Amino acid sequence: MQAKPLKYHGCRGAVCGWNRQRLQMNNILVRHKQLVYRILNMTILILSVGLLVYLTVLGLRNIEFFSDRGYMTFQLWVCFAFIADFFIEFYMSAARQRYLRRRLFFLLLSVPYLNIVAALDIPLTYGALYFLRFIPLARGALAMSIVVGYVSHNRLTNIFASYTVVLLAFIYMGSLIFYEVEHGHNPGVDSFWTALWWAFSVATTAGCDLYPVTWAGKIVCAVLPTMGTVLFPLFTVVVTTAVRNRINRESAVLAARRASPGGTPAALPTDAD
Repeated sequence: MQAKPLKYHGCRGAVCGWNRQRLQMNNILVRHKQLVYRILNMTILILSVGLLVYLTVLGLRNIEFFSDRGYMTFQLWVCFAFIADFFIEFYMSAARQRYLRRRLFFLLLSVPYLNIVAALDIPLTYGALYFLRFIPLARGALAMSIVVGYVSHNRLTNIFASYTVVLLAFIYMGSLIFYEVEHGHNPGVDSFWTALWWAFSVATTAGCDLYPVTWAGKIVCAVLPTMGTVLFPLFTVVVTTAVRNRINRESAVLAARRASPGGTPAALPTDAD
């Protein structure tokens, strides 16, 4: 059900002036709803990639993220943008209760937990703080899956493309976590690229001779193959569906040529042949 532009019937006073501005803003959002959605999703996508790049640079330079004021400020504004995106889309939604049920998890992932911990000086272990900074990245991964889903032609391809994007994002985040917790404790993890290769090998269930020694590394080792095993059945279904649709289209074309008076039925195979 699409929202319709509202009409302003006119009145006087400051309250009516405020109502008129609200109606004008509502009509702008209704008329340009798809454009607003695209702008919001692309903004979230760019911010998520920027946050991921920032985290990668800090990790490769061995800089403590909690003491880096630039990163903490950037993550705070990214979380504010995520929260604003949630409430703007909630305001634009024609079924707000349904939107709230489906996207409440997005809002929970948008809370700047790391900044709240720093502001309130809540005592947490380094491992807990390290995992907290990946929460906004999880929100960004979901946003990337939504953007990719927009360019898909059908529901099955949408699901496959979205899940692939989420899996790749979690593989990259898993490699960052694995490198951070295993480097210095595991002699086999000598660089970030080794950790990235390990994450891809585990997620694709190819296996490797590198094993985690920390509890955080073991958790990542359990999560990545679980997510990876879901991708292969989806890939099989997408390929078989595409082949079946291609065969059905070709069969429909042949049937149309046989039924058409201007066709060439003599050139087509028959049961007698």
